[in-house]
Amino acid sequence: MKRKNKGKTKRSSNGNAKQRANLSLRMNILFFTIFILFTVLVMRLGYVQIVKGEEYAQQLQKTEEATVNTSVPRGRIFDRNGKVLVDNKPKNAITYTKYSTTTSEEMLKMAKKLSKLITMETDRIAERDKLDYWMIKHPKEAKAKITKEEEKKILENGKKAGDQQNEIDQIIRERITKEELNSLTKKDLQIVAIYSKMVAGYNLSPQIIKSDNVSDEEFAVVSEHLSELPGVNTTTDWQREKKSDLSILGATTTPKEGIPKDKLSYFLARDYSRNDRVGKSYLEQEYEPILQGEKSVVKSDTDSSGKVVDTKVVKEGKAGKDLVLTIDSKLQKETDKIVTEQLMMAKRTGASSLLDRAFLVMMDPNTGEILSMVGKKIETDDKGKQQITDYSIGNFTSSYEVGSVIKPATLLTGYHYNAINVGEYIVDSPVKLAGTRPKSSIFNRGGSISLNDTKAIERSSNVYMFKTAMKIAKLPYIYNGPLPTTTEDFNRIRRYYAQFGLGVETGIDLPGEFTGVKGSETIGGKYLDLVIGQYDTFTPLQLAQYVSTIANGGKRIAPRLLKEIHEPSQDGEKIGALEQEIQPKVLNTIDNSEQEINHVKDAMSKVYYGSQGSGASQFKDSKFNGAGKTGTAQVVYFGPQKSRYGTETLTVTHVGFAPKDNPQIAYAVVVPWITTSEQYTPINNIIARKSVDKYFELKKKETKKDKQTIGTKIQ
Repeated sequence: MKRKNKGKTKRSSNGNAKQRANLSLRMNILFFTIFILFTVLVMRLGYVQIVKGEEYAQQLQKTEEATVNTSVPRGRIFDRNGKVLVDNKPKNAITYTKYSTTTSEEMLKMAKKLSKLITMETDRIAERDKLDYWMIKHPKEAKAKITKEEEKKILENGKKAGDQQNEIDQIIRERITKEELNSLTKKDLQIVAIYSKMVAGYNLSPQIIKSDNVSDEEFAVVSEHLSELPGVNTTTDWQREKKSDLSILGATTTPKEGIPKDKLSYFLARDYSRNDRVGKSYLEQEYEPILQGEKSVVKSDTDSSGKVVDTKVVKEGKAGKDLVLTIDSKLQKETDKIVTEQLMMAKRTGASSLLDRAFLVMMDPNTGEILSMVGKKIETDDKGKQQITDYSIGNFTSSYEVGSVIKPATLLTGYHYNAINVGEYIVDSPVKLAGTRPKSSIFNRGGSISLNDTKAIERSSNVYMFKTAMKIAKLPYIYNGPLPTTTEDFNRIRRYYAQFGLGVETGIDLPGEFTGVKGSETIGGKYLDLVIGQYDTFTPLQLAQYVSTIANGGKRIAPRLLKEIHEPSQDGEKIGALEQEIQPKVLNTIDNSEQEINHVKDAMSKVYYGSQGSGASQFKDSKFNGAGKTGTAQVVYFGPQKSRYGTETLTVTHVGFAPKDNPQIAYAVVVPWITTSEQYTPINNIIARKSVDKYFELKKKETKKDKQTIGTKIQ
């Protein structure tokens, strides 16, 4: 029995030893595992702190750099003598800046607070904004307008969550009734007007809430409560102020309009904001990059939640540069009066029912600088009263048959193609083509008169030009026979006319230039009409460039309105430092000899001072020794009065330059549809004469003034 007990004790001891050994092994494995885990953890912490520490610290204190609109003043526009034509008028403004973490609920809450301090216009609130506000104000009613089945179907369509929500919202909007929408009170609409502007803004970019008619009281009250209105600020905005009626100055968009939709991509690619004011027409549009100025670059520091904790101006904003134009305001004002008076005088005659406009362009033929660009239009207001409006843009956006003023170009074209020689005589007698009525000169309806090219310009011979054109096309004239012209014959004339700027872009520094209309028929009779200015149409500006080309000896110079670019004014009064002076741009030189050009200039002088000159009645006693050409075109009316389409009428024109031998000024006058009869007062010639007289009168006064200031002590 004792042996058995001893055996049991031995077996029990062996078992306990095995258990202790297993436990020890397990503990060792556990401790080793823990050691490995701690080692990995320490290594990971070291990696995070040492290797990635700086990166994570930067992410923790995130910095975002954004270009924001700080309403820098737009560049001003001056005339050539320093008179302000377009200025900036400062005005009070209230803005709101939202952050990346700003919620719709926060903006709505802010809009409600702000609505108690300012008054907004509500008549232009978009219906979509009203619908969205109704949904926010009535969430339960809005949710009830879409069934669970409809919502479930949308949520299961596989689209992005944002797109799905837009679909749901759109269904709700469509089901909101007019009665429900009309339930919005005046107070609600005030909130909507503010909230819609807040939502439209971009993160970190101040959005103008109100800048028109902000009263001093509103400005003061909001300023006092800024601590209670996070994101809201009171500042100074700028409004464009035109001090001239000249339509060529153009216009800018308002903050509400922002960037035009058709140019959105263009401006956004150049760091503009959607609500930026930009030039939308003419000079404001053409020189937008110069006038716009440079925005401030603001660096915003945000914490991990996206809240802005600090802002720092990295780059100060800079006002736009100033433009000095070639326009002489004094001359512009005086020629405005001249054109207006003559237009209204002609309108009072019995056959002037179609007359509604007149144009004058005066430019320096040696530089292309436009000194005066007048366009006047008669319009009828709502009460049926006639009023004169500025239509200076019509000088390059509208075109007309111009009549005999084209004849000097026809002569030079004939010389170029060796069709006629300088001084050549041609018999002026009515031209008769098969199937057409006879074509003749006004002064010779039935006889035969031999005259040279000088006399042809002086007396305005149509036949001389007809026969010159036939020689250019190398087509013999047969009385009552055919004149088999081709498209190339027309193009040959047009190509050389283009050398003067006729029928092509002049190169004017304005957008939207029209080049005129080219007739589509190529029959012989139209070919003859082409060379006396009664087929293709040209703009008044093209005529001014054309006569300038003759005046300066053959160089076609691009007409321009920009004279100088200046740095922004330092004191807001005096013009800033000169940055750039614009130089003349020669587009081409006509292929005529100096002798040929001078011969034509002499012929044009005969128009003014010759015994049979077509403009002698108005110019024979002038003291400036000019040269020019008058024109009358028999046209068929296709103007704004559609009920009168097809009416036969007359358009009168005039081109010239002075003095003849050393021209300082070139000019073109166009008065479309002056009469529906054969009788009229030649206001084209009167406008030209009075305008040139006024130019030299003002120049004399300016010269006298300059002489008086010589030697004066500089202050």
